[in-house]
Amino acid sequence: MALAGRTGMWWARLRSRCPAAAPICLPPGLPAGPVAWERPYSSRGKEKLDMSTYPVESIRNFSIIAHVDHGKSTLADRLLEITGTIAKTECNKQVLDKLQVERERGITVKAQSASLFYNHEGVNYLLNLIDTPGHVDFSYEVSRSLSACQGVILVVDANEGIQAQTVANFYLAFEAQLAIIPVINKIDLKNADPGRVEKQIEKLFDIPIEECIRISAKKGTNVEKVLQKVIEKIPPPQCNTADPLKALVFDSTFDHYRGVVANIALFGGEIQKGHKIVSAHTKKRYEVNEVGILTPNEQPTHKLYAGQVGYLIAGMKDVTEAQIGDTLFLYKQPVEPLPGFKSAKPMVFAGMYPVDQTEYNNLKSALERLTLNDSSVTVHRDSSLALGAGWRLGFLGLLHMEVFNQRLEQEYNISVILTAPTVPYKAVLSSAKLIKEYGKAEITIINPAQFPDKFSVSEYLEPTVLGTIVTPHEYIGKIITLCQDRRAVQKDMVYIDEHRVMLKYLFPLNEIVVDFYDALKSLSSGYASFDYEDAGYQAADLIKMDILLNGNPVEELATVIHNDKAYATGKFLCERLKDTIPRQLFEIAIQAAVGKKIIARETLKAYRKNVVAKCYGGDITRRMKLLKRQAEGKKLMRKIGNVEVPRDAFIRVLKRQTDK
Repeated sequence: MALAGRTGMWWARLRSRCPAAAPICLPPGLPAGPVAWERPYSSRGKEKLDMSTYPVESIRNFSIIAHVDHGKSTLADRLLEITGTIAKTECNKQVLDKLQVERERGITVKAQSASLFYNHEGVNYLLNLIDTPGHVDFSYEVSRSLSACQGVILVVDANEGIQAQTVANFYLAFEAQLAIIPVINKIDLKNADPGRVEKQIEKLFDIPIEECIRISAKKGTNVEKVLQKVIEKIPPPQCNTADPLKALVFDSTFDHYRGVVANIALFGGEIQKGHKIVSAHTKKRYEVNEVGILTPNEQPTHKLYAGQVGYLIAGMKDVTEAQIGDTLFLYKQPVEPLPGFKSAKPMVFAGMYPVDQTEYNNLKSALERLTLNDSSVTVHRDSSLALGAGWRLGFLGLLHMEVFNQRLEQEYNISVILTAPTVPYKAVLSSAKLIKEYGKAEITIINPAQFPDKFSVSEYLEPTVLGTIVTPHEYIGKIITLCQDRRAVQKDMVYIDEHRVMLKYLFPLNEIVVDFYDALKSLSSGYASFDYEDAGYQAADLIKMDILLNGNPVEELATVIHNDKAYATGKFLCERLKDTIPRQLFEIAIQAAVGKKIIARETLKAYRKNVVAKCYGGDITRRMKLLKRQAEGKKLMRKIGNVEVPRDAFIRVLKRQTDK
């Protein structure tokens, strides 16, 4: 109790020193974001807002979309300041990025929304802003956010111009038939060339140059114009308060005290505390405990009306109950469910195991809590002879996997072993026995250890992606060679302007998943950008390659590769393992095998004592006797000795680039 009292006094003093509604600059050691240091019932005691003063005509719902690091979060900060949502302070950097990993890496991982109040020409407007991630791994977050909007601000860097993710995000908004406001950011930079970027936008997206707004989000130049353009160009939502309640769940987070907090967009009707609602997906019934808007902190309101975006707490105990894309309606007033979304499709799978099996239960509870806040991760139980019990996790990409692992360490203080990432393959079975066992003719393989033998399969299928590369033209030759090495097929090549080229390639997913992005950045001195989208499956000549250490297979290092690359990959993996595994007192044979055939071998020599150092000349038989006794000892050690593969070896051996 005494500790709680002291903490409360410290918190009160810290609050009194900061301006109202300013974000707190946290002392070291406290995690950023909605975690333990925040009061669990922080929305209680606040005065409730009356949202009925904002009719549908004065509501604008919009997202900010852009390539990674083009200034989305900085622009969001300035919009929050201009509308008075937060006070102007030096602390205002990435206000909407609440996770520690987002602040450390300078990227947005989870889309965040905020409601802004703005007076334009004597009319009060309610602007609902959603800040979205820019990295290709999180494009699922972007597509979800767009469903709750009627328009977007497309931010392009005045220095770098249009990048691959800019193109991908534009087409997401274009297909959703949203109003698009092009904004050219960072005009204060020395090398900025907004004129060139305007021409690129006109050529690629067919948007007139006059519609582009030149701004500097960092300095606040021209940002007011963006707000005015939002009101003029983005239409209000097409819905009516008199209609029955129809609310779309476009995001959800988990609060350990209040259960699921669902982010909703109302497409009809109104909702308030005490209403009985039903989920169209689960058919479960709930009573609404609280509704409100995010400013960007939770601000309770009396009601939410059609066209508005806010949050809802209704005693849902599990984040799976607030299914993304679900429709909520009033009890006994059913409506036609909204189209919703395609569920997130994992592109990369990796095994996750505790460093020590005694930590299994701690890791299990940490995974459960973290997956509640990141519903795009799929979890399957798994076990390994070398690593014990664990899980097979599906991620949207390699960055998603790294961020998830970092959040586990930072938020739950848990270290794990992650195996090499793999992609989901498919196999069309020809064996009647196997078809009966699996219950279907086509199976999906997410673990190389379960890869079926080629004699029981009629064909293997591998996932493909349509990749977009935007690069300065002087690097085209190197990039085309890189793509051909990765078995890619060229589909298109367009000059954006006299300096930049957009290439489209069909890639096998397993060729780009580990280190393609690193290689592309190295070849292009960091100027090329890459984005991809799912393109289905295609038939391929695939084989499973095992890695043997002293004749024993290491299940975690088994890989599925294309037959043409078997020898080169096997040789490379053996060489890489030779550098990675520490030397022992006995010799280690590192082999790559396809079936029973050994296709590559490296030998890691043993440490050996110089047993003949004490012999000064004399008979040769004395030397031979000492060496023979040493060899017999090594042979015995090799029989009983275990080879330990270091934790980091699983990722390092699969990186094709050598670490210089």
